[in-house]
Amino acid sequence: MDLRIFTEPQQGATYDTLLTVAKATEDLGFDAFFRSDHYLKMGSGDGLPGPTDAWITLAGLARETRRIRLGTLMTAGTFRLPGVLAIQVAQVDQMSGGRVELGLGAGWFAEEHAAYGIPFPKEKFGRLEEQLEIVTGLWATEVGRTFDFHGKYYELKESPALPKPAQPKIPVLIGGHGTTRTPRLAAQYADEFNMPFASVEDSERQFARVRAAAEEAGRKGDDLVYSNALVVCVGKDDQEVARRAAAIGREVEELKSNGLAGTPAEVVEKIGRYNEIGTQRIYLQVLDLHDLDHLELISAQVQSQLS
Repeated sequence: MDLRIFTEPQQGATYDTLLTVAKATEDLGFDAFFRSDHYLKMGSGDGLPGPTDAWITLAGLARETRRIRLGTLMTAGTFRLPGVLAIQVAQVDQMSGGRVELGLGAGWFAEEHAAYGIPFPKEKFGRLEEQLEIVTGLWATEVGRTFDFHGKYYELKESPALPKPAQPKIPVLIGGHGTTRTPRLAAQYADEFNMPFASVEDSERQFARVRAAAEEAGRKGDDLVYSNALVVCVGKDDQEVARRAAAIGREVEELKSNGLAGTPAEVVEKIGRYNEIGTQRIYLQVLDLHDLDHLELISAQVQSQLS
């Protein structure tokens, strides 16, 4: 079971804070550092000092880390034109020595689009499908050849399809709760399917849909990695769990029900339940980015029991 650290910087974080967490992620033996791609805070809090851009952040971290994978859950398809996104991600992959992964989603948070003047189209899923075809097509085009695309939403003519990533193939993550189109899209384009903030039972059902869609598309169901994203709140005892829950404005019982919360033994037990239904990787949503002791505890008493 791979454990990855997943951050939500739109809630309020500087680049320096993210760098500190990424270095701790690497030093403590976690597999990867991922971040959301949002420009507006959600819920309570002031969001200060303001948003950081996902791919600018990852470009910086690419030069400041050496081992961990770096990526997004999920890059919003509404934020960047697909040709530009392909260039950005390929460049960051080069900067990292081939450690980048691209999670790409349709985009959903209307308020952040309004706040920063970003168009929020009604038909987003069709655009996402074309973006996936374009981004992966540009990367796969042989050097010296050109790439053309004529779709409903995007058109590319004689693109040199450069630069190329450092990796032969950048892993693409697709995720979500949709029961029909999402599994189909994952089967066609994804190397990993991610189920965000879902129960064991809902995850098992969705994984089965993705496996079936993959097999229908001529792939093996096991060709994909299956993962979950879950909020994490671990304490060495009940008092520490309660303190950490209060620090992020959540209730302990709610966190235990909807995420990975409790003592290390409780969290290991619940991770085991996800493992039984096919989860191979978990993105730990860390909401208090200043509590590095939290990461140390997870590394020492949770991750150590899973290896």
